Amino acid sequence: MIPRSALRRAIFHLEKMIQASRFRSLPEPPHGWPALLGISFPKSGTHLLDQILLGFSRVAPYSRRLHSFYAEYEGESGRSRSAEEAAAWVDSLGPRDVASAHLFARSGVAERVTAPAFMPFFIFRDPRDVVVSHAFYVTDMEVHHVHHAYYASLPDFDARLRVSILGRPELDIEFPNIAERFAPYLGWIERPEVMKLHYEDLVENRTRTLEAIRDRFLARIPLPQPKSVILEALESAINPRRSPTFRSGKTGEWIRYFTNEHKRVFKSVAGQLLQRLGYESNDDW
Repeated sequence: MIPRSALRRAIFHLEKMIQASRFRSLPEPPHGWPALLGISFPKSGTHLLDQILLGFSRVAPYSRRLHSFYAEYEGESGRSRSAEEAAAWVDSLGPRDVASAHLFARSGVAERVTAPAFMPFFIFRDPRDVVVSHAFYVTDMEVHHVHHAYYASLPDFDARLRVSILGRPELDIEFPNIAERFAPYLGWIERPEVMKLHYEDLVENRTRTLEAIRDRFLARIPLPQPKSVILEALESAINPRRSPTFRSGKTGEWIRYFTNEHKRVFKSVAGQLLQRLGYESNDDW
């Protein structure tokens, strides 16, 4: 019997060959066909960005499914992956691949990702909404998560939300507070080669944001199709029901769940993060 992983790889490469044949009339871009890489902070619209980038397969010879997904932590064990593992995963990607990652902006990895072989996008979200989503996800949606049993043992959502803000520094495995969890991703914001995307813009100003993604792509890869056709390809690729971790798709939900104590605790560890990401101008919220 053929292993499932081998069968998946075979199907993936066959589909890439079909895509190459389908768009064989398109000339190769000046610097070659880059891999499209969607980088995301966890619980910030990962699957939404995946769907959008895969939408380019409708107008260009890109893969119709993800090459692979990479995360800096193993979900079931909480083990932190090494810089060498991250670099090896990045190096496994090739031209016309579409891939997705919770990827730290480490030196070495960042240099690879911002080279002409890649077209990187980084999506992030209001960290207050992130911790709300994280608390629901670990408790209700991912029973194999390393922290699921602990979250389920807590008396109520308020207690779980507090843990998602503060982390669990008493553990041997890494689970720091929300600001420290975001810190390894901040380097992507400083890289002009990386397109920065607020999750909120894709929800509240979707057409304008998709146009910006399309135009970023076209600046590197000219296509003969009208811009309206390319925009429709990206828009029609979005399907929230196909996201295994989709819960509400709303923005500003933290307002419903944060008590004054949650606000105090969040400000104590991550108030500056909100300002750096552009969600607040001061601590008066």
